[in-house]
Amino acid sequence: MKNIEFVIITGMSGAGKTETIRIFEDLGFFCVDNLPPALISKFAELCLQSEGKVDKIALVIDIRGRDFFNALFEELAALEEESIDYQILFLEASTDALIRRFKETRRRHPLAEEGRILDAIKLEREKLERLRGSADKIIDTSQLTIKELKKELKANFTRIELNDKINISIISFGFKYGMPMDSDLMFDVRFLPNPHYVKSLRALTGNDKEVQDYILKWPVAKSFKDKFFDLIDFLVPQYIKEGKTHLAIAIGCTGGKHRSVTFTNKLSDFLKNKQYHVIIEHRDIDKDI
Repeated sequence: MKNIEFVIITGMSGAGKTETIRIFEDLGFFCVDNLPPALISKFAELCLQSEGKVDKIALVIDIRGRDFFNALFEELAALEEESIDYQILFLEASTDALIRRFKETRRRHPLAEEGRILDAIKLEREKLERLRGSADKIIDTSQLTIKELKKELKANFTRIELNDKINISIISFGFKYGMPMDSDLMFDVRFLPNPHYVKSLRALTGNDKEVQDYILKWPVAKSFKDKFFDLIDFLVPQYIKEGKTHLAIAIGCTGGKHRSVTFTNKLSDFLKNKQYHVIIEHRDIDKDI
């Protein structure tokens, strides 16, 4: 279990545990929210039995566990007995920030069944005082944006890094069938010479070498390819620094069969050579034009 990253995320209600677990999930962790503390050691055993398939785990353990929460320190001791390394990340925020967040979301504090939210926050601080003292890292989220929280996690957990293997989806499409609405970047290649008007190429697609050779032989296509790939090569690392874990690029031509398919395939090859994880989809390649 020494090769397993085991992080326990805890802290004040409203301090950002939900956003934090999402960040950990984007970083490739197997995440469980609101796991009863009594199940921690059993969960660790399951991870061990996975033989390395589950090696990054993040668990949210907090006051929502109510009476079960009292078993936390006993379970942590059990992890130590099994030589399982773990880290505790404690999230907190000022009372004013917590009250404001509960009012904005209109959610009830777990300990405010009948009393005031201010009393519930005070009670929670008392209940979590010992756990806070055992934390490896305490982050005050009172003034943090999500972007800043991501940077904070990267800076303080040396084994947790922003994902430099960003997932990149590239989709070719035809404008006549509508634009994909979920793309981050969209490029129009309808200005390039169209193989549709070459009788011998019309029935082929951008997956065929003949079509690719025809499109890329033109100076305008060569110039565009160099500038296009240079732009993408610049942008992807910037998105990674920003904390983005998925990038969707759409490339469109008239019918989504020749030019867009060609450049989707070429861009995919370019990015794969850069060691990025790439998935391609030719949305309209089989449609009639």
